[in-house]
Amino acid sequence: MPDELPDLDVSEQRRVRQEKRSRLLDEGRQPYPVSVARTHSLREVRTRWASLATGEETTDVVGVAGRVVFLRNTGKLCFATLQEGLSTADTGVRLQVMLSLAEVGEEALAAWKADVDLGDFVFVSGRVISSRRGELSVFADRWELASKALRPLPNLYTELSEETRVRQRYADLTVREEARQMVLTRAKVTRSIRDTLHRHDFLEVETPVLQLVHGGAHARPFPTHLNAFDVDMTLRIALELYLKRAVVGGVDRVYEMGRIFRNEGVDSTHSPEFTMLEFYEAWGDQKTVADLTRQIILDVADVLGSRQIETPAGVIDLDGEWRWLGVYPGLSEVLGEEVTPRTPLERLREIAAARDVALDPAWGAQKVVMELFAELVEPTLLQPTFVCDYPPVAQPLARPHRSDPDLIEAWDLFIGGVERGTGFSELIDPVIQRERLTAQSLEAAAGDPEAMQLDEDFLDALELGAPPMGGVGLGLDRLIMLFTGVGIRESILFPLLRPS
Repeated sequence: MPDELPDLDVSEQRRVRQEKRSRLLDEGRQPYPVSVARTHSLREVRTRWASLATGEETTDVVGVAGRVVFLRNTGKLCFATLQEGLSTADTGVRLQVMLSLAEVGEEALAAWKADVDLGDFVFVSGRVISSRRGELSVFADRWELASKALRPLPNLYTELSEETRVRQRYADLTVREEARQMVLTRAKVTRSIRDTLHRHDFLEVETPVLQLVHGGAHARPFPTHLNAFDVDMTLRIALELYLKRAVVGGVDRVYEMGRIFRNEGVDSTHSPEFTMLEFYEAWGDQKTVADLTRQIILDVADVLGSRQIETPAGVIDLDGEWRWLGVYPGLSEVLGEEVTPRTPLERLREIAAARDVALDPAWGAQKVVMELFAELVEPTLLQPTFVCDYPPVAQPLARPHRSDPDLIEAWDLFIGGVERGTGFSELIDPVIQRERLTAQSLEAAAGDPEAMQLDEDFLDALELGAPPMGGVGLGLDRLIMLFTGVGIRESILFPLLRPS
């Protein structure tokens, strides 16, 4: 159980609860009945009888059920607060129930005191009233145990450590409003994204998680083996290549929101397993998909309540300008000297040394420029910024720039100093695409575990003919992090953790 409860206390409480379970069974009473006679949710009771005046009673009888999160037993009158689960509208309603000796009788009241603990699920039938303190309540005429909890809840009044929260999310959800709110927020965000894309006539599809060839991103995959075919496979590192196949086949506006898997580091913004939105638009380019990405994020902001986001670095104004910033001009601006695709590698290394930016000696000029930009410019991009005009090494799947052969038509969207998504005018020339994937496969053969492999089937699809298109990959977890200010482990309901 959570580390805020001493082990001996937890062990003793578990022993007592186990004994209660055994006693109930010996008495012929079911601690885990198949069902109870529930007639109303707590939410329905709160809505329907919200107007009761203090002390007002009704003859309306309801059957309600929920988890006991507060318990106070006195001589002839017992009080409990029940909590029910989340809905699409709220994070879980609570309702008071009252049991009196006069209403339920001596035997039922004694059983309540002896059997019920915090965390148990109970069913209560009775009249709807408003107590003398104005608390809407169910005044019980009978009750029944719906599920006996054998472990105690975390302490309601002690702050759970982050490690406990993410490792035992099921316990976290029972006691912490913020945890339940995160689940509701994530559901609102995914629903909003779907609504926006459907409004723009996009179709949602599903693509394979198990893949023979890993591609669509520069990332280390998780290897696995398919026994049925006796072939090695990987978990997907991106959604891209199959969605592009769909566009080739005539699905002109297509998207998928799905889990992807990258066998890489874990920190506050990276998880080996995370959720990606990718969408592709035939007859679009990097500008049209950037406009749609902006609309997706603004719609999410509206659903969550504000287009202004408070951060320690300042207020992010989504209603303000969404700037377009070229990699080379942006780097030149910070350095105070012009850097172009023709700046010599040695000069770039001198700049890096002067700014204490670590480099791999094997990196070429394009990679060094990207590293300098990442270290010196990206953290400063608080307001929404489409960083564009990357060197070709950045995206092997992007189209060459229409006006500068030294660049590609690709952007990364930065908000709050963090990359939130990537988009580009897609490369549809199968000859150039083969050249780039071949170069990637040679890097893989030379030992680069993140390089993409040569995907012959994908190239076959491109050779069939693909329309001009724009595409976007948007990290759902990082989008939620933007609006909530939490780390990636808090944004994912059940994040992957090191075994305890």
